[in-house]
Amino acid sequence: MIYVTGDIHIPSSDIQKLTTKRFPEQADMKEDDFLIICGDFGGIWDGSREEQYWIKWLNSKNFTTLFIDGNHENFDMLDTYDIEVFHGGRVHRISDKVYHLMRGEVITLDGKRIFALGGAESHDKPYRKEGKTWWRAEIPSADEYRRAQMRLQECGNCVDIIITHCAPTSIQNSIAGQCDTNELTDFLEMLMKSVSYNKWFFGHYHLDLEFDKKHVAVFDKIHPVRD
Repeated sequence: MIYVTGDIHIPSSDIQKLTTKRFPEQADMKEDDFLIICGDFGGIWDGSREEQYWIKWLNSKNFTTLFIDGNHENFDMLDTYDIEVFHGGRVHRISDKVYHLMRGEVITLDGKRIFALGGAESHDKPYRKEGKTWWRAEIPSADEYRRAQMRLQECGNCVDIIITHCAPTSIQNSIAGQCDTNELTDFLEMLMKSVSYNKWFFGHYHLDLEFDKKHVAVFDKIHPVRD
């Protein structure tokens, strides 16, 4: 089983969507079943006891948690974790059952090819401190864009699912006009036109919305990935 949800912002109340009361399906899940979080994981931030508690809490779940990075992550700290190959793609291993899907990677779960590309632009940077509460690495580097294109080309530009934090420019303009477009949203716009896929899930905007049959904004809801 594969499920997808939006930002959890550890240690905020948003992680409560993963309790057994709000996500009862997890009772039937096992370690080789997966929950994918579409960025703003927040659990790699300062190494606090509270943060460590939530990582252990996730690690105790029946399922395995996978997340992409959003814009509210400590990228310096995230890069200290060991890199492994997991289901065909590079990941940072956070714990036994918590992994960060690195940018531009394609993994295969239950026969489904899943392309992951984290990152987004923070719109509250004037109120944050660089290197402490926001990082320039929130937007992918040129090498990460190149790797994303290379990995997609290896798949014949055809995957089953795309997971990102922000949305392509045209979709973002429709659902969150207050958000500025940038090189990342434009890159995703290009992928939307050049890659074949069945479903695209994204977070970032704190709303649950099926934009159309292929593109889904996720936040509180937990979506099963179906054939």
